Amino acid sequence: MLSVLFSVFVAFSACGQEIVVADSLAALTTQADSLAALTTQADSTTVEPQKKHKKTREEMSFWDKVYEEVKKFSRVDKRYIEPQHYNYTVMLQNTNTYESYTISDKAGHEIVLSPEPSFKFGPYIGWRWLVLGYTIDFSHLGDGHNKQDFDISLYSNQVGVDLFYRKTGNDYKIRRLTLGENMNTSTFRNVPFSGFNASIKGFNFYYIWNHNRFSYPAAFNQSTCQKISCGSPLIGIGYTQHKLNIDAVNLKNLIMSKLDIDMSAITVDTTLVATKVNYTDLSVSAGYAYNWVFAKDWLFAVSLSLALGHRRSTGDMEREKISLREFSFRNFNLDGVGRFGLVWNNTRWYAGMSTILHSYSYRKSHFSTNSVFGSVNIYFGLNFGDR
Repeated sequence: MLSVLFSVFVAFSACGQEIVVADSLAALTTQADSLAALTTQADSTTVEPQKKHKKTREEMSFWDKVYEEVKKFSRVDKRYIEPQHYNYTVMLQNTNTYESYTISDKAGHEIVLSPEPSFKFGPYIGWRWLVLGYTIDFSHLGDGHNKQDFDISLYSNQVGVDLFYRKTGNDYKIRRLTLGENMNTSTFRNVPFSGFNASIKGFNFYYIWNHNRFSYPAAFNQSTCQKISCGSPLIGIGYTQHKLNIDAVNLKNLIMSKLDIDMSAITVDTTLVATKVNYTDLSVSAGYAYNWVFAKDWLFAVSLSLALGHRRSTGDMEREKISLREFSFRNFNLDGVGRFGLVWNNTRWYAGMSTILHSYSYRKSHFSTNSVFGSVNIYFGLNFGDR
C-alpha cells in the first residue's frame, strides 16, 4: 500500500513539475508574443525624421536670397567640368618673361628697346584656390640690373583677376633704330643702352560668361579639369599706370659715336630723343576663350581679348595736362591680352605650359608708343589631401 501511494505521489509530483514547466513555457511564449507585438507596434509607429522645411522665396530673408543666388552662380555642369578633389598642391615652375617698347614720331623715326628675357625657377605651394611661390631669376644673378616684377593671376569659374607691377632695370638693348631712309643704322642692333627705364602697374578683371560649362582654372591653375570642349565670351575692365623715360643726352652721344656724324645733321623730332611719358589707362574689354579637349586628360586653351582704353597723360612731350574733363575720342586706343595653355591633368598629377601676353598702345598726333610684355610658364605638380 505504501509503495502504491509512493508511486502515485511520485507520479503526481512529476505531473506537477510537468504542469509547472508547461505553465512557465506558456508564460514565456506569451511574453515573447507580447514583446513581438510591441516591437511590431513600435516599428509601425516609428516616426521618421522630419525633413527640414525648405523655405519658399517669399519666406526667405534678404541674405538667404543672396546666398541662394551665390550658390546658383558658382554651380558647374559636371558633365563638362570635373571639380577639384584635393585641398593642397605642390608645384615646380619655370617662368620666362619678355618685354619690348617701341617709340616713334610723326616723321617715321623709331626706336625699339627690350632687355634679354628672364629665366626664373622656383617652388609653389597651394591651398584650394590660393597658390603662393617664389622664383629666382637665374639670368640676372648678381648683375645689379635693379629689375622688379610682381605678377599674380587669380582664376575662378566665374571671374579672373590679373595684378601686375613691373619696373625695368638698366639692361636694355636697342633692337632696331630708324632715323631715315638714307641712314644705315644696322650697327645699332643689340647695342646696350642704359638710358631707358619704364614701369607699369595695374590690374585686369574679367567675367567668364559661360562659367557653368567652361573652366578657366582648368587651363591656367589646374584646379579643375575640362571634360568636354567648350568656350565662353569674356567681358572685363582694366586699369594701368605707365611711365617711360629716355635719356636724351645718352642717346645722342650713342648715335654720334656709332654714325660718326654731327647730330645736327639728322632731323630727328625731339619727341624721339627726349621722351618722358606718364599716362594712365582705363579700359573695357571683350573677348572669347575656348578649351579644346583633344585627348583624355589633355587640354589646349586659347583666350583673346581686345580692350578699348581711354588715356590720361602728362609729360614733357605733352606740354600740357589732360584732365578727364577733356574727354575726346582721340584719346582712345586699343589694347590686347592673349592667353594660351597646354595642360595634361589626371586630377592628381599635372604638367603643362601657359603663356600670357599684354599689349598697350598710346598714340598722339606727334608720337606713339607701344609696349608688350608677357611670360611663358612651364610647370609640373601634384595634388594631395582629399577633400
